[in-house]
Amino acid sequence: MGDENNKLVKAFSTKDVLALAFGTMIGWGWIMLSGQWAASAGMLGAISAYVVGAILCIFVGMAYAELTPAIPCTGGSVVFSYKAMGYWPAVIAGLATAFAYLGVAAWEGPAFATAIDYIVPIPKIGFLWTIKEFDVYASWALVAIVASVIISFVNYRGAKQAAVFQTIATIGLIVVGALFVFGGLTKGDVSYTKPFFTNVKGFSSVLLMVPAMFVGFDVIPQSAGEMNVPLKKIPRLLILSICAAALWYMLMIFSTCMSAPVSVRLTGTIPVADAMAYAYGSPIWGKICIVGALCGILTSWNGFLYGGARVIYSLANAKMLPAFLGKIHPKYGTPSNAVLLCAALSTFSCLLGKSALSWFVNASSFGVVIMYGMVVLAFIFLRKNAPNLERPYKVAYPKFIGFMGVLVAVFFFWLYTPLGPSPLVGIEWMLVIVWFILGLACAIYAKGKYSNVTEHEREQLLFGEYADKK
Repeated sequence: MGDENNKLVKAFSTKDVLALAFGTMIGWGWIMLSGQWAASAGMLGAISAYVVGAILCIFVGMAYAELTPAIPCTGGSVVFSYKAMGYWPAVIAGLATAFAYLGVAAWEGPAFATAIDYIVPIPKIGFLWTIKEFDVYASWALVAIVASVIISFVNYRGAKQAAVFQTIATIGLIVVGALFVFGGLTKGDVSYTKPFFTNVKGFSSVLLMVPAMFVGFDVIPQSAGEMNVPLKKIPRLLILSICAAALWYMLMIFSTCMSAPVSVRLTGTIPVADAMAYAYGSPIWGKICIVGALCGILTSWNGFLYGGARVIYSLANAKMLPAFLGKIHPKYGTPSNAVLLCAALSTFSCLLGKSALSWFVNASSFGVVIMYGMVVLAFIFLRKNAPNLERPYKVAYPKFIGFMGVLVAVFFFWLYTPLGPSPLVGIEWMLVIVWFILGLACAIYAKGKYSNVTEHEREQLLFGEYADKK
């Protein structure tokens, strides 16, 4: 067995890793939902929900912060779970992670076409079908498909190309965000921000959405095999990315409230863009805002496509999924077949229209819950069963962190079950069930086909030079 992990190119610098994590977390949701968050909870209520949500995510993030430099191998939740709990828990963690990432990547195409349509209306040519009362046209879908092909090509060509793309798009996102904040501060009106608080129900409704908005920092462990970064830096990058995303969302809520009255924020086509246009007194500023939103869509899309391909590669490279998905491109050093699979799924979703977005967002959130739960369990198990594992970074109060991490995972899990306030609907459950049935079928096939792979050989494939760490 060869050491496949070393065939991935170590191309990511510190700034690349930060851009990957931050850009992946900041997608399209903020530009559509900031006005809704403020209306539900009030400006300070919505901001407070993000403070609470960030703290909850940091408990999970601390588990990642300890595990990533201790096991710095491509796969994140896969390698953590395998090291702590064995074969099948690693499969479950990997399938959940891939589902979470690809679920988000699946709605970036329709979001991209929606944003382009705001700037330059797309002619309605070639009616295809209606999904959830949204008419899908071939012309509209083609815009999303072209973007999907470009993003997929960037990922296919190499990690460094993906990193450069991510950095440029993240800078564009931040520049437009800064213009929006400046407009709110200098041209807005404090009277627009009232009420500051609404009620507990409003606060809770915003808090329910927070977990999905923070998904993305966990892409950092997926890139561990391609980082050219000191291991001791990784924990700081993880926590810094969560805090940066929380600050972004809070600033966007504040600026949306300052920039325009409630009537504009709630009735506009794209709330934040309409608020920015109102503050600056010209519709051109709404289009400029959408340029920033496009950067957010592209960074999130790029990051989740990257992360999804790496977790599938990690499983396939270890012969826990069909081995062809673990192929490394001889020239580009990327998991090319895994990238192509993720690209195909992302491109297909472009045909479903923007009304299907909620299906993918909600279903992928369930995958996030399982992923977080498995990582927290791996953290707890390794602290107990591998106390001497070399840990470049050790969290303080590990029992408390583990306990809180479990509570957070259980809380998130409860949100999406029939017992919670925002359960998944039928088609969302269908997406979850079909994904796991197909994934487990592939895993069972691989288990039989590669039954001659020994545990030692599999550890070499998963952990590479770190296989013998105890």
